[in-house]
Amino acid sequence: MEKFPLLLQKIENSLLKIKGIIVDLTDSRKENHHYRTVEELLDIEQILEDVRLTLAPQILESKAKIRCEISQSEIVFVRRKLRSVVYNLISNSIKYRHGDRVPEIIVKTFCEDDYIVITVSDNGRGIAEDHLEKVFTKYERISIDVEGTGVGLHLVREIVNLSGGKIVVESEIDKGTTFKVYFKNENLKTNIGTGS
Repeated sequence: MEKFPLLLQKIENSLLKIKGIIVDLTDSRKENHHYRTVEELLDIEQILEDVRLTLAPQILESKAKIRCEISQSEIVFVRRKLRSVVYNLISNSIKYRHGDRVPEIIVKTFCEDDYIVITVSDNGRGIAEDHLEKVFTKYERISIDVEGTGVGLHLVREIVNLSGGKIVVESEIDKGTTFKVYFKNENLKTNIGTGS
């Protein structure tokens, strides 16, 4: 009987995640039809802290260690979309952890050419080379032993591609995975250049 409240909490959390995914998918569809959501100057460290708080139960349960190396802290982007990208990548690093070790996740930001780059690296299970592209396919599930919808990485790629950026994945089985997300840097240069 004492497990009942815990079960209800898990169901509620799952429903909230599904609701968030539906909202993000709806937004990305609107984007395809020239609907613009508001971009603003964001502090990446604040977005990371927000994601950390949201994932606190998973971080606690897995004993995950998250380290940040922030060289570029500002980006012009839609807040909810940036949060969705960061949330999905960190959440996956925790979900697909290696069974024999504590998850270690490193988040880095830096500028490269005309892009602001956010990388999320982990020491998890890794992804087989022939599955690297499949992880971005909607409803595609590589591991069925982990709870998920098969929508998260598809959504991340859609958000990034629609903004003129790109996402790259590097991985090695039993060693870990690194996702590199490239966001166009022109907005930040424009804002700094005009003093606005």
